[in-house]
Amino acid sequence: MFMNKTDKKKRSWWRWGLALVGMLLVAWGAAGAYFFHVAMVPSHKSFVSSPTTVIKKSDPLYQQKRWFQQATKQKWTMTAADGKTRLVAAYLPAAQPTTKSVIILHGFMQNKESMGAYAALFHQLGYNVLLPDARAHGQSQGHYIGYGWPERYDVRKWAKRLIRDHGPKSQIVIFGVSMGGATTMMTSGLQLPAQVKALVADCGYSSLQAELDYQAGHLYHLPMLVRIPVEGALSVINRMANGFFTQSASSTRALHHNHRPLLLIHGAADDFVPTKMVWQNYRATQGPKQIWVVPHAGHAKAYATSPAAYRAHLQAFLARYVK
Repeated sequence: MFMNKTDKKKRSWWRWGLALVGMLLVAWGAAGAYFFHVAMVPSHKSFVSSPTTVIKKSDPLYQQKRWFQQATKQKWTMTAADGKTRLVAAYLPAAQPTTKSVIILHGFMQNKESMGAYAALFHQLGYNVLLPDARAHGQSQGHYIGYGWPERYDVRKWAKRLIRDHGPKSQIVIFGVSMGGATTMMTSGLQLPAQVKALVADCGYSSLQAELDYQAGHLYHLPMLVRIPVEGALSVINRMANGFFTQSASSTRALHHNHRPLLLIHGAADDFVPTKMVWQNYRATQGPKQIWVVPHAGHAKAYATSPAAYRAHLQAFLARYVK
């Protein structure tokens, strides 16, 4: 059977078309895999400062960080909500016996030690302090970063651990900065023990998808037409490797189910998690709420920028709900 020239030309176009589609799929998958590694696999990130134990005396929070370094800390361990991942936390009991406890959640590629200044602050306010290392951070096990979505179940489990240790009269505050702030808000959407009295989220993003999209433009200068398919590929790979689509991890959607008191803090000069996100979170939450946008503060710098005002806002807010 012989093909005429028209049939040969059609078959040739089909081959070229299939080859082009194949190359585009390979490029799509490769780009998704690259950004999955950048975003989800724990390693040193050039765009994030690594946690350090070196403290400079010029640091406005030098005294607080120094206190934390020298404080005697208990090591707590727990199996994550997935039933297999070993988690590690540091625990500092209050100077005087109390029912008040705080769970302090760190940021992306940070660890419990990086939250020493906040631990000192809450300890000064009379709280027992629990500082977990999130999955794949610090001393905790884990292969991938969850940006607060799987970790929200771990936070609830840590809260139940505190209640088990301190009794049913426990009063618990969940506090987080950056990724920890988003984790706090995502946790708020769960059915939590009644002992969880209040939440504080400092510079947390409105959703993982919004933050990834912002960083794709801000750090990599990718145009929208490129960002959309690349972020889609990353999401699919994350679902296969990490258990969820990136679009699922949303602070604002979780906050629609939250009726607990929430204090939102954000730096007015934050160029890593855009300040506009704090207003989206503020509008979403359904419980008592306060917002404080700190003038001139960059990302996760609100406390260092205005230490006295930070303590005053925190203390005044919590005094209404934790007795």
